[in-house]
Amino acid sequence: MFDEYKQLISEASERVYDVARKTSLDFAPQLSRNLNNDVRLKREDQQPVFSYKLRGAYNMMATLSEQEKKLGVVTASAGNHAQGVALAAGKLGILAVIVMPKTTPEIKVSSVRNLGAEVVLHGNTYDEAKERADSLCQSQAKTFIPPYDHPLVIAGQATIAVELMQQHPSRPDIIFVPVGGGGLIAGIATYIKSVDPAIKIVGVEHNEAASMHHAIAAGERVILEHIGIFADGAAVKQAGQEPFRICRELVEEIMLVNSDEICAAVKDIFEDTRAIPEPAGALALAGLKNYVAREGIQGQNLLAIFSGANVNFDRLRHIAELAALGEQREALICTTIPERPGSFRALCHDLGPRLITEFNYRYADNKDAHVFAGIQLRKGIAEKEALIQHLQDKGYGIIDLSNDEVAKMHIRYMVGGHASQAEHELLYRFEFPERSGALLYFLTNMGDRWNISLFHYRNHGAAYGRVLMGIQVPPGQRTEFQVFLDNLGIEYSEETGNAAYQAFLS
Repeated sequence: MFDEYKQLISEASERVYDVARKTSLDFAPQLSRNLNNDVRLKREDQQPVFSYKLRGAYNMMATLSEQEKKLGVVTASAGNHAQGVALAAGKLGILAVIVMPKTTPEIKVSSVRNLGAEVVLHGNTYDEAKERADSLCQSQAKTFIPPYDHPLVIAGQATIAVELMQQHPSRPDIIFVPVGGGGLIAGIATYIKSVDPAIKIVGVEHNEAASMHHAIAAGERVILEHIGIFADGAAVKQAGQEPFRICRELVEEIMLVNSDEICAAVKDIFEDTRAIPEPAGALALAGLKNYVAREGIQGQNLLAIFSGANVNFDRLRHIAELAALGEQREALICTTIPERPGSFRALCHDLGPRLITEFNYRYADNKDAHVFAGIQLRKGIAEKEALIQHLQDKGYGIIDLSNDEVAKMHIRYMVGGHASQAEHELLYRFEFPERSGALLYFLTNMGDRWNISLFHYRNHGAAYGRVLMGIQVPPGQRTEFQVFLDNLGIEYSEETGNAAYQAFLS
């Protein structure tokens, strides 16, 4: 494996700097101090397109024959790879057609067009855009530029490893790499293991898009039925064939992190560099932090790939909200207090001298009242556990909602009282494509068969909007309703039994 890639990486190292930059390897003083390790960030946000993807795209495109260049290239992408191909095409004088899902945020579409590429908007997902790109390649004899599953793309990404080994003042003990399709970690692992096999390579995936993790566990590539789109720059349903072959041999581990942990890592990177990574760009650091906590390591040289900074400004609000939960600096709890004078004051007294980040209260009946509270923590999860135990000892029934997606995304903004007249209400969480007409499509298909009794939506600046919906479905119509849901082609999950919903809204 090393021999077959050695020459490819050497050639890529001579080629990619026609368009790419040698990015810095920055010491992270605050992270290093907090984690008791030497932490450094490889700053791929410094590339002209704010992402490492330019390296692999250009490396492959520069090797095309004159005839292939004349016919042009096609790719499918919703973001970073699209910009890399567009910039590379401009440098090489090649016509590039980029097929992007209709759900792609306008800022990314505009960026690709500004780089001179032709944009074709097709479908609502990457897979649908990829099908359109394949048909264009066949009908127009254009070359498809894959985002990760090609030796030349992998070799281009490997130039990051060549740089960081030259830049590190000694040697890294562990390198943490974000994983989507696997091209980046395959390139880094191939080079690093060829020069120093003792250096550990740890991949990091979002737990809602863990295609490589599941593939290695199964011993073969798997296709995920559903993937979360929070870390959209690294969200694929199936790992690449060539990256999988390399990773199963050379990578020590593929770690999983959640959205809150990614957001906390975004904040960490900002505080040390004043740069703002996209969620996928902070994956590696989120994994690094979890690894340190799990293994208890100290005094080691740890390195995380800061892979990109193409984040929509609108998403920053959402990222900031989740960061406090991800770094265990906020707890969300639900409790019940007696509906009588003085009980609210007593709860505040029992919470002690803590900063209350949020307090939602609603009269329920003459007996009880439900309280939804956000509480700032100074000592992380240990303080939260001690607080919950303290309140329970005081006689409060406590529900910890800190990791409850419905509570974090919806309920905290909706606390307002129960709907006693909403009979047969079922609660569902949907992911609607963030485009005009998506809700109308849903309502048109539903027709007048069932009544919507609850609705909440917030724009998070992502390709999909998260909707919480209550629908009144009589027991005799549950089968018909399930058929309706299954035919929508929209991701959903039932949340009728959710604790926060039961406490505040049902």
